[in-house]
Amino acid sequence: GLPALMDHGLLEIDDEHESVSKTLEYAYDDWCIAQFAKALGKEEDYNNYIKRAQAFKNIFDVQTGFMRPRKNGNWLSPFDPREVNNNFTEANSWQYSFYTPQDINGYIEMIGGRKKMEDKLDQLFAANSQTTGRDQSDITGLIGQYAHGNEPSHHIAYLYNFTGAAYKTQAMVNRIMHEMYKDTPDGLEGNEDCGQMSAWYVLSALGFYPVTPGTTDYIIGTPLFSSATINLENGKKFTVKANKAGNADFYIQSASLNAVSHSRSYLTHNDINNGGTLAFEMGDKPSTFGLIDLPSTAITGKKIVLNPVIDGGAISFKGVKTIKISSAQKGVSYYYTMDGSLPTKASKKYIAPISIKESTTIKAIAIDLKGETSFITTAVYKKMPHNWTIKLNTPYEQQYDGGGPNGLIDGINGSVDWRKGNWQGYQKTDMDVLIDLQRPTSVSKVTIGFLQDSRAWIVMPKELIIEVSDDGKIFVPVYSGKNFLPIEDETAQVKRVVAAFTTVSTRYIRVKALQYGKLPAWHLGAGGDTHIFVDEINVR
Repeated sequence: GLPALMDHGLLEIDDEHESVSKTLEYAYDDWCIAQFAKALGKEEDYNNYIKRAQAFKNIFDVQTGFMRPRKNGNWLSPFDPREVNNNFTEANSWQYSFYTPQDINGYIEMIGGRKKMEDKLDQLFAANSQTTGRDQSDITGLIGQYAHGNEPSHHIAYLYNFTGAAYKTQAMVNRIMHEMYKDTPDGLEGNEDCGQMSAWYVLSALGFYPVTPGTTDYIIGTPLFSSATINLENGKKFTVKANKAGNADFYIQSASLNAVSHSRSYLTHNDINNGGTLAFEMGDKPSTFGLIDLPSTAITGKKIVLNPVIDGGAISFKGVKTIKISSAQKGVSYYYTMDGSLPTKASKKYIAPISIKESTTIKAIAIDLKGETSFITTAVYKKMPHNWTIKLNTPYEQQYDGGGPNGLIDGINGSVDWRKGNWQGYQKTDMDVLIDLQRPTSVSKVTIGFLQDSRAWIVMPKELIIEVSDDGKIFVPVYSGKNFLPIEDETAQVKRVVAAFTTVSTRYIRVKALQYGKLPAWHLGAGGDTHIFVDEINVR
């Protein structure tokens, strides 16, 4: 996804699957590169990467308060932050919406301040733990929508410190240490990727955790032991002491570092590396520890101008389409082109909604009062080449909508990378659709695109049936086909099935694709229900 990221400052669904997670994680990666460039005195590289480190701002939807997928210049709709889908890596929007470790202060500002951040964290931990969308075995160890069994959540409990509510970090970290870890064969709540589940526990039990590797800060949580000593490589020792150790006394009342009062709810790497003793006074009630001198991460210079949002609804349309351009950022103007050229300040200025009657590519930028320019947002709209309508007799899977009810006749084809969308999926039901050509038409061929990726349970239909009708009530079969691809063929591929038959005059075309059924015994998902993935239906 790197070319797309460099081109328009984020990843959209059509650029790369798991686009939200990749945009967020790449932004943190680029921040780390920026810090390295800065240390080397590479100012140009620093300026480039610190801007890319702010890509998360272009997928934060102020209206919903979540990191939200974008498609065709707009926000993906409908949107459910609990939904597990191919726009996130082993997670959902709840679990990824706090992933801005490089600019936590910037994120707090975007959502409306520290109290709003604290409230948002409260909502995360108190939410219904039921996820929607597909089943994902990696989402485990749930407290509300927090998922301790997978890495994207691991820093979140420590974010309360950034709001001044350090006592809530102490309570939640203590709870996680006691509820999510046991000395049994199944004693971890999630997949031990490279030791991360254990590393979280070791660090948290010591009493601190690196929320943002790349800074020198460790965020203070709550110590589990009355005394623990780190033997440092420089020969020194760093000891953490707590006057009480027990389930009830997990709130920090006060702290001292080498006998000097320590009011910060964080440590630096030098604090540890210099050796000495960090001593905690513990108690069973919250205190004012961590209320002032908060930790922070912030990108303060080279702030980006947010990409504009181009809202024109569905990509395909009939008649006239109205398009709006907007942004959550105040004090910006928008400029756009409709001929595929790159917009500049010399391009047409957006003043009112735009109307189009033909297939059009719109490119837009935002420019702030200082003359700084956003990345380019692009939206492509295609006028349907016909006035057909379609009725779906069986429901498609919500997360595989192929662009909505008209997705099978909108002229837009899906690619082999089905995770990007544009495929309409059916599971536990056959596909049964009715196309109304609006008038009697001579027809001799129906071409239908199917996808097979049998390792992902997506299999060609067992049988394809084409029927025609003059009145939409009485149907006559004109085609039946089977054995399009063997299920053993695990190559992900698009197969366009051509159903040819003797020319008939008809108004209605009924297309039925029958499920393969249960996955065979040799398959890793043996006994599971196959999917049919279908895309464009062309009638000739």
